[in-house]
Amino acid sequence: MSTVADRVGSDPERLWGAGVLLALAALVVGTLVRPEVVYDGFIWHYFWGPVQADANSAVCAIRPGNTVQYLYDAQACANAAEPVAYPGYTLVSEVGYMLTLLVALIGVVFLLRRLDLGTDRRFFYALLPFVFFGGALRVVEDANDAGSAADALISYPLNTLVISPIIYFTVFAITLAAVVAAVAAVRADLVERYDRLLFGIGTAILVVTIGYLASLVVSGAEGVEFYPQVLVIVLVGATLAAAASWWLIERYAPAVNAGTGRIGFVVLWGHAVDGVANVVGLDWMTAIGAGPNLVPKHPVNQFVVDVTGAVLPASVLAVTGDTWPFLVLKLVAATFVLWVFEEEIFEESPRYTILLLVAVLAVGLGPGTRDMLRATFGV
Repeated sequence: MSTVADRVGSDPERLWGAGVLLALAALVVGTLVRPEVVYDGFIWHYFWGPVQADANSAVCAIRPGNTVQYLYDAQACANAAEPVAYPGYTLVSEVGYMLTLLVALIGVVFLLRRLDLGTDRRFFYALLPFVFFGGALRVVEDANDAGSAADALISYPLNTLVISPIIYFTVFAITLAAVVAAVAAVRADLVERYDRLLFGIGTAILVVTIGYLASLVVSGAEGVEFYPQVLVIVLVGATLAAAASWWLIERYAPAVNAGTGRIGFVVLWGHAVDGVANVVGLDWMTAIGAGPNLVPKHPVNQFVVDVTGAVLPASVLAVTGDTWPFLVLKLVAATFVLWVFEEEIFEESPRYTILLLVAVLAVGLGPGTRDMLRATFGV
């Protein structure tokens, strides 16, 4: 069978590097030649501007000339001249981040090949603490927003590192540094297995992050509480939901999980955490004595809540709440994804497959960890 290099007539790593450099050069040259179009109208408008607006808790940000101004009134934003950047995502930014993720994953595959790791499933488990860490780090920013502006825990511009989507690059950089450090330790004969050290590094970073959140409770920081019952209910509920889904798969459709094996259960559990955390946080906080119910942070959550509220009668919603279909949706979607990962995929491209499974886990467990800890710490 011919290799990728044979089919394309060149080294794929060089092609990847050349493509990345060409894209960066185009943005740099465009910014220098036509800054109003390339930087103001594209880079700032859709990518950096929304982060600046979010970091300053503004309704929007505008860019008159070469300056940035923050507006805190919706009508003023509507009347402002373009470009106007609102916190959050747009269709353009979502496509841009998706393409960036795909390019980054390909680059990581090349790096893992250079480091000669990532072909076994131990790599997946070693990265698990970093997925938790990403969600916990986002809660640090939630706690930052919960207090007054004068008592902000992290101020601008440092807080941009923990705001979506920049936080994904922050977590990626920390994880990549940990991977390289673990491999270097093995090659220096300091440890025997990179995966155990990598897991330990991730766990240590996670403990420090949660410890910081706990210190806010102890110090009585404004807007931060502690509801341990939320943590228990979410973890127990997610485990039961994932176990029930796993049993149904193994009993009635074992082919679904033939390729992923035990990794499949971890993926199901991660998405169950997201589902249960939303159900508890949006519907049951007051019922379990954990403060007021939270509000949806993601469009999908809001869509499910709106549809359920419109379809079910008020008498039923009073008992079940309107978020429970989100848990069902998460488990069904995760099961479908597991079915796609057949054994042949692992054999043909193990590194890329493992990374894709880590990404699948991250889009469930990452937001789930954030929602769970948001509810636990009342932010």
